[in-house]
Amino acid sequence: MDEKFVTIYKTIGENLRDKRKEKKLSQQQLADLAGKIDRSKISDIENGKEDFLFSTLLKICAALDLNIDQIFKKF
Repeated sequence: MDEKFVTIYKTIGENLRDKRKEKKLSQQQLADLAGKIDRSKISDIENGKEDFLFSTLLKICAALDLNIDQIFKKF
């Protein structure tokens, strides 16, 4: 992952984690809802450690019933 984008990845991950917890879902439940995403990938994304595909982000947002712009709220 490019070091200049670490803060952005961490912010996205924190926002996704907050929304997941708000909906009282475990990482495994979210992974199952998002389809073909491993629980460990959810963990890595939430912790800002994963350089994910945009399509993965869209799947997670759909599973959480979020608009994509909602996860960029701290920018």
